[in-house]
Parts: sequence; structure tokens; C-alpha cells
Amino acid sequence: MKIATWNVNSLKVRLPQVLQWLTDNPVDVLCLQETKTVDEKFPLAEIEAAGYHVVYTGQKTYNGVAILSRHPIDDVVKNNPLFDDEHQRIIIGTIQGVRIICAYIPNGQSLESDKYQYKLRWLAGLHELLAHELKQHENVALLGDYNIAPEDRDVHDPVAWQGQVLVSEPERAAFVRMQEMGFTDAFRMFEQPEKLYSWWDYRQMGFRLNRGLRIDHILLSPSLAKRCTACVIDKVPRKWEQPSDHTPVIATLD
Repeated sequence: MKIATWNVNSLKVRLPQVLQWLTDNPVDVLCLQETKTVDEKFPLAEIEAAGYHVVYTGQKTYNGVAILSRHPIDDVVKNNPLFDDEHQRIIIGTIQGVRIICAYIPNGQSLESDKYQYKLRWLAGLHELLAHELKQHENVALLGDYNIAPEDRDVHDPVAWQGQVLVSEPERAAFVRMQEMGFTDAFRMFEQPEKLYSWWDYRQMGFRLNRGLRIDHILLSPSLAKRCTACVIDKVPRKWEQPSDHTPVIATLD
């Protein structure tokens, strides 16, 4: 079973790329973030024609998440029932016995911003949700754009990023707390090349100069971590014309 996550930064713009990527990489599950599409305009027919079941929740211009699956999706939950939030950032479903949580964690804007405090509250709500899901399900996978670079090795220039969102100690502590709950960072289970990232700024030739961050993650509960045989970042879509600023991350479960 292959599961993947990809912040597409507008599904309307990136739909042809998503369909092409799925043709080239027929994963079992693909979690999308920043679909930026209201439910009434979600490209349901095109995705179903590609052979995928799909569940989604979206809004205009911002946020939005979706789970695409080659298999039926059961017990669907939209948003976090333990955290009141008008933004569409979470969707959950069970696929072949695996509880898939697709999340778009807030960016936070800056350490002085109200949006940063919202991010920390949101993460606390996510911790509650994960604890609840772990009580109900043995096989849990949290996939998404976390907007957190867990360690300095996940940042192209840690000194330049000091004092900014995505790398602050409270954000990293929230990531560690998820690991302390029993989740494993699938990417770090395996030997990986240095300076491999999942996001690059559009500006100042960020991708060409590899000035990136690893902020897209797949965390696995203990039972799934035992089944994980590989986790890779696919940089190919970032090279396409009009790409998302993120690229897919894929984990293989035996």
C-alpha cells in the first residue's frame, strides 16, 4: 500500500498535474492540501474517471483538503470535532483498515502574529484529535503539510530562518509531542540524502538553488511504522511548468 501527501496550492490550477502524477505514480491513497476549491466546484468527475474514490472539504481561495483513494473510504470525518474552526483543514477516512488523517496545519505568518497563536491552539486541538483516533484505531497515519520543519537538517539555512515561523521551538515541540504519542516520522526511518526538502519558495530561484524546507510529512502509528518499507520525496512535479511550491511525499506500507 502506497500513501502520499501533496500540497497542490490550488487544485483548479494543478488538476492536470495531479492526474498526470497519479498516472505516473498509481498510489493507493493521495492526500491533498490547499485545494482552494468550494465543494460545489470540486473536480469530482475527473478524479473518479481516473479511478479514484474521493472525499473532500473546501472553501474559496484558502485551505481545503481531500483524500483520493483507489479503495472505498469509510467513516469520514470533516474537520476536528474537538476544535472549533471555520477553516477547512482536516479530513479523515478509513481505507483498507488504515485511518488516514489529511491535515493542512496553519502557517502562522510570524511569531508576533495572532495567526501564530491560532496555529499553536490548532496544534493542541490536533493532539487531542490524535489521542482520540489512537484509542479507536490501531493503524493511524497523519499526512499533510505540517508547516513545521522538525529539525535544523530540514532547513536549507537554519541561521537565516532563526526567529521565523515553521522552525520555532513551540512548533517543533508540537511535532515532538506527536512523536511522544507514538507516531514515527516515516521519512526519517530510512537513510536519506542530505538537503532533501518538500517545499521551495517561488521567489529568488528557491527551487533551482535548493533553498527549501521539509515541512510535508507522513507520521505513522507504531503498527504502521512496522509495515513501512520506504519513504521518499518526489521532486519531479516541482520541475513542471506552473508547479505547486510543494512536492509529493510517498510512504510504502507492506
